[in-house]
Amino acid sequence: MRHRVYGKKLGRNGSERKGLKLSLTRALLENGRIHTTRAKADFVRAHVEKLITLAKRSTSGDAAGVVHAQRLAASRLNNDRELVHKLFAEIAPRFENRPGGYTRILRVAPRHGDSADMVLLELTEREEATA
Repeated sequence: MRHRVYGKKLGRNGSERKGLKLSLTRALLENGRIHTTRAKADFVRAHVEKLITLAKRSTSGDAAGVVHAQRLAASRLNNDRELVHKLFAEIAPRFENRPGGYTRILRVAPRHGDSADMVLLELTEREEATA
């Protein structure tokens, strides 16, 4: 029974899951969209949304709060300075008026071979562009 058991194992041990989360998060933030399985998209989606919320909330704070948020984001992104700068300078301002839901999952055709559910996980666009 899986009562109250949090998270997915994805057939990996803890360090492999951590590496998978880091690589999928980096790919999504760098490219804006990734093509992956449904289970992996669900696994990484919450992590990416929390990072964007952290970056978005820090922009209105004082200088010490911004530095603290950047250090937290850097620790979660393996200290990649370029990616942290992109998160705070380009991605977070795109969602300044959006209360949440920064990513979207679109279904695509199943994978050949094992028929796994494949999806396209992407960052949503600006509200002005879609309206």
